[in-house]
Amino acid sequence: MKVLIVEDNKILLESVVEELSKHFETEKCEDGEEALYLVNQNIYDLVILDLMLPNINGFDILKKMRVNNIDTPVLILTAKETLDDKVEAFTIGANDYLTKPFYMEELVARVYAILRTNGKIKERNGLEFKSLYLDTLEKRVYIEKEEIKLQNKQFNLLEYFVLNKGSILLKEQIYDRIWGIDSDATIEIVEVYVSNLRKN
Repeated sequence: MKVLIVEDNKILLESVVEELSKHFETEKCEDGEEALYLVNQNIYDLVILDLMLPNINGFDILKKMRVNNIDTPVLILTAKETLDDKVEAFTIGANDYLTKPFYMEELVARVYAILRTNGKIKERNGLEFKSLYLDTLEKRVYIEKEEIKLQNKQFNLLEYFVLNKGSILLKEQIYDRIWGIDSDATIEIVEVYVSNLRKN
């Protein structure tokens, strides 16, 4: 699972990243313009979005995402707590709305709830496919209850395949999702990792 966290308060951003990194792969940014670029170039399972951001505000980012048919779930995390703000956020496509200050435990619970609702995960920390079980919390893989050791990128790749079972995935999609557009690795790395994953 890959979560993008968009927040211009550096202290809060680092706190959220630290907590969510215990559960998911995370990416962060502090600027609205950069956030819009990232969501258009990468594939995320969830975006946590502040509303008051430099350059482009969260409302406009969310609107542009939905206009561009980017249906990634979005959790609004903001100090704006009026009813009008909440109604607008849900109207333009937000999946949840959490106001600051908040308890980190509640944020994590809401993230899991969104991912379950959107079919990203079946349980709080597990994915199943035939005899395969992925513990997404501990990043462990089991085949018929026997643990298989995988590197972090291998786990992310396998998780992505399980989440998209039955779908045809292009090499470019896989590369963008697992390595990201800023990676120094060439796209051929996808074939190498897929080959190694099959051997495991």
